[in-house]
This record gives sequence, C-alpha cells and structure tokens, in this order.
Amino acid sequence: MVKTIGDACNIRTGKLDANRAMKDGDYPFFTCAEFPEKIDHYAFDGDVVLIAGNNARGNFHVSRYQGKFNAYQRTYVLTAKPGYDIDYIYYALKLELKRLREKAQGSQTKFLTMPILTSISLRDLVESEQSTVSKILKIMDKKIALNNRINSELEAMAKMLYDYWFVQFDFPDGNGKPYKVSGGKMEYNAKLKREIPAGWTVQTLSQIANITMGQSPAGESYNEDGIGTLFFQGSTDFGWLFPTPRQYTISPARMAKKGDILLSVRAPVGDMNIANADCCIGRGLAALNSKSGSDGFLFYVMKYFKQVFDRRNAEGTTFGSMTKDDLHSLQVVCPEPELLKRYDGIVSEYNKMIFTRSLENQDLIKLRDWLLPLLMNGQVTVK
Repeated sequence: MVKTIGDACNIRTGKLDANRAMKDGDYPFFTCAEFPEKIDHYAFDGDVVLIAGNNARGNFHVSRYQGKFNAYQRTYVLTAKPGYDIDYIYYALKLELKRLREKAQGSQTKFLTMPILTSISLRDLVESEQSTVSKILKIMDKKIALNNRINSELEAMAKMLYDYWFVQFDFPDGNGKPYKVSGGKMEYNAKLKREIPAGWTVQTLSQIANITMGQSPAGESYNEDGIGTLFFQGSTDFGWLFPTPRQYTISPARMAKKGDILLSVRAPVGDMNIANADCCIGRGLAALNSKSGSDGFLFYVMKYFKQVFDRRNAEGTTFGSMTKDDLHSLQVVCPEPELLKRYDGIVSEYNKMIFTRSLENQDLIKLRDWLLPLLMNGQVTVK
C-alpha cells in the first residue's frame, strides 16, 4: 500500500524574509540555500525535516534538524504524524529530489508547491520497519558527518598555523620562540604598507602559482550522461573538499589537472575545492597549483584571501566576481624557503588525513545513494 507525504506529515512554512539572517545569531535559519544561516530568535522547536521550497536550479534541499530554529517563508517544515518515523520520511524525500526537479513549476525561479509536496508517495511500512530501513542509512550518514568534523578540525589547525606564522609573524625563531613577539627583526614593506620579517619578500599570486582562468564551452556541448570530459561551470557542484561530478562536455576549453585548487571567481568568490580528476572548468572557476610544489602553503594562502573577501562582503564592498587581473595581482607575503618547506611539511600531513577521509566519504555517499532506492522501494530488506 502507498501513502503520501500529506498522510505522513504535518506541514508548516516559515514566516520570515531571507534577509533576516544575522551572522552572529544563536539559532539556525533555514532558507532555500543548501546550508542554514544564523538568526537571533527562533520560531520552531522540534524534530523535523526541512525542504527548500524554491531554488533557481530546482534543487530542493532536504535537511534534518532537531532543536530550536527559524525558517524562511518558502521553507517547508515537516513533522511526523503518529505511526511514522521522521528519518524514514527524510530518506523518502531525498529519493524524490530528481522527481521534484522534474515537477517544479515556474520559469525563472523554480518552486515547489504544497499540492506537489503533499502528493509525493512513500511505501507504507509499519513504524518499526521504517526505523529499521532508516537506521542503515543513518549509520552511513553519521560516519560521513564524523569524518567531516575531523576534517574541519584538521583544516582549522592548518589555518591557525598559517595565521600564526604568516599573518602575525610568530613562527618559531632560531631558539624556538615566537619570532615577532620575541623581538625578531622587522622591515617596512612599501607595497603592503606594513612591516614584515627581514629577508621575506612580497610577490603576486601569479609569481608563485600557475593560474588557469576557466572558459565555458558552448551550451549545446553539455550533457549529464558521462559523455566527454568532466565539466564544472562554477561552485554549484562543490562538496566539502571535492566537487561532485554532474556535467560533461564534448568540447572542453580550459582544463584543470587532478590536484589543482578550484577557486570560485564568481559569487560566492573565494570558495574552494580540490580537483580529484582532470576536468574542464567554466568561467565561474579558476585552477591553481604552486610553481614551487608548495601546494599546502598555496591552499591556505587562498583560504586567507577567502577570509579577506568575506570580511569585505560583510563591510558592504561586495565581490560579485574576480577578474584575471584581480586574481593575478593578489599580493602574497613569502617566507624564506626553509620556513616555507617546514610549514608545507606539517600541512601536507594534515592534508593527507583530510584527503583520506574525504575519499572515504565519497565511497560512503556512493554506497548510501545506491542503497537508498533499494531500501525505500523494498528491493532490499533488512532482517
């Protein structure tokens, strides 16, 4: 027997405009973006599934959350009726994402109506069977989330070390003490209009990195059938570290190599991923790699610039895009070779651990997404 989301859920919507987000708010604010923002007050407190009701690409993001939060007026908030497992509902909706895109209405901004949402079907199981199905998928999602938390901590350590050594200039001196606070010699640099350690240089990004600006192939060359060359137009398909393959092109233009930093040069400027395969890049991206092989240092240089872009955005100086000249002319404080080698050695170890967990997550996501329809459709059963 088949039931619908309308049978299984109580559905409400948020009441707020998307511009009510506050950077330092205490509560998640769910809009139609993939990840929640922050807000200073809450209107909901529960164990829920949230669905983005409109999206320019018809990607209606589905989220699980338990606790206090607030929501945009086009965000649907679903709670389970008696006899239904909220996680089972969540996974049933994830399975329907492709069908939701196909049913989306609207010419410019795609949107999901209440009648479409409530008519989505799900296999009618007793609650204990629903919980058994969702438990298998939750185990994989929890492992993915754990790997992401560990990766975030490792990345934070590398970023903190970069800031400590190359922004505050308190790298270890010859006696193992912080250089600047211990009285290390500093020299005024006219380009930066500030002091930097004696013997250090200031170079442009194009002097230390090979930079390829993306160029989009003709639209008719695109496909989602795996024909031709892997293609990323912009940051839309970015994941935690690696982008998710979706589009291909039979007429590749500008290419990035496996291991290159993929940098978003259109809003949101500064978002980054690592290419885990050779790929074609569109005009929303640039590809970078270090001329000296110090890719760990270069990665956190670009992370530092991301902080600068975000700070300027917050101050009202919005970066809608970054030109070739903008990118090439970014100024980088470069340490002496021995210190650079030392930093890169430390960060490379962090990055290896991050890459290992990110690759494990890719495999887990593939397994989860393969199992999802089999479990939800009853093709695979769990004893």
